[in-house]
Amino acid sequence: MTFKLKQSQIKAREMRGLAIVNRQDSQIERVSDYDYEVLSQSGNGTYLISRTEDEWICECPDHRFRGVKCKHAWAVELSLRLKEQIKRDTIIQQIAISECIFCHSPNIKKFGVRHNKSGDIQRFLCGDCGKTFSVNIGFERMKHNPQAITSAIQLYFSGESLRNTQKSLRLLGVDVSHKTVYMWIKKYVALMGKYIEKLKPQVSDTWRADEIWVKIKGDMKYVFAIMDDETRYWIAQEVAESKYKHDARKLFQLAKKVTGKKPETLITDGLPAYNDAYKKEFWTLRNPRTQHIRHIKIRGDHNNNKMERLNGEIRDREKVMRGLKRKDTPILKGYQIFHNYIREHEGLKGKTPAEVCGITVEGKNKWKTLIQNASRNETD
Repeated sequence: MTFKLKQSQIKAREMRGLAIVNRQDSQIERVSDYDYEVLSQSGNGTYLISRTEDEWICECPDHRFRGVKCKHAWAVELSLRLKEQIKRDTIIQQIAISECIFCHSPNIKKFGVRHNKSGDIQRFLCGDCGKTFSVNIGFERMKHNPQAITSAIQLYFSGESLRNTQKSLRLLGVDVSHKTVYMWIKKYVALMGKYIEKLKPQVSDTWRADEIWVKIKGDMKYVFAIMDDETRYWIAQEVAESKYKHDARKLFQLAKKVTGKKPETLITDGLPAYNDAYKKEFWTLRNPRTQHIRHIKIRGDHNNNKMERLNGEIRDREKVMRGLKRKDTPILKGYQIFHNYIREHEGLKGKTPAEVCGITVEGKNKWKTLIQNASRNETD
């Protein structure tokens, strides 16, 4: 049996949902990407609200027996809208040349290109001082042009080895050694890393932590990583000598520094290192208190599939590298940048984790945009 609701009745349920959102104590808990729990306002436990392609489905009597959009569904929807509204996008723009580098006059125009063996660089003519100049922000004194360098970085972090990247560049007319490719990666990962440290991703309140073993110089090490559950933003990482004796406090401290907050929920496996670090870095006597979920089910409400996918990405990258050479290798940091700012994820509807966190990198060549902004920021 279906019920026809008057506009006033629909509005009344929406207002009750808004009242749930505005309560000081948290009434809504995110369970998964499509499921939420809302406390019953009559004190009868919680209701599970799930998102389908067309509508919200709630376990409450109002939805089950009347087939209407209840106040709990309204509360979840309004809460998600509010989160989107308060997100302030950080736009990392492509850098355009707007003034003369000599007299700083804005009266400039394009004046042909400068040719070299690796490509062309745009030249400009100043209408006031009459001087010509070219600007290659972030790639000054490099023998090869930005397209060649960023193509090499993209090929490598997309899964090619250093030698296969070298071979692919030859097809583009760029003849360099695999060692040169590595030096490009080392130089620009360090540059971008300093710039990205100053950005604040707007992550959710549920984080996941896990570890994966890798070989560094033939010895087994462990990469500890922490990732945001909702946006899949890889928040922090560190390399440890041991799995069971490692102190994970530095990882949690770094995660708080990157995000400017601590999570409401932390999901890990049963490794004691996580629980020890949780007690020292996240647990407090006062509310709001971070909940630590330690028991991971293979199938259930709190599985660790998202972290396993990240571990799989690292493992695939390691196969191509044939093991890492140094504990402080730029490769892991570079892959973190690739994962967060360059790689589009199907689970995020074709967006990067950074975009979901409110950080948009403009331009077709996002590596170039990041490098240029990092270089300019370093000289400011």
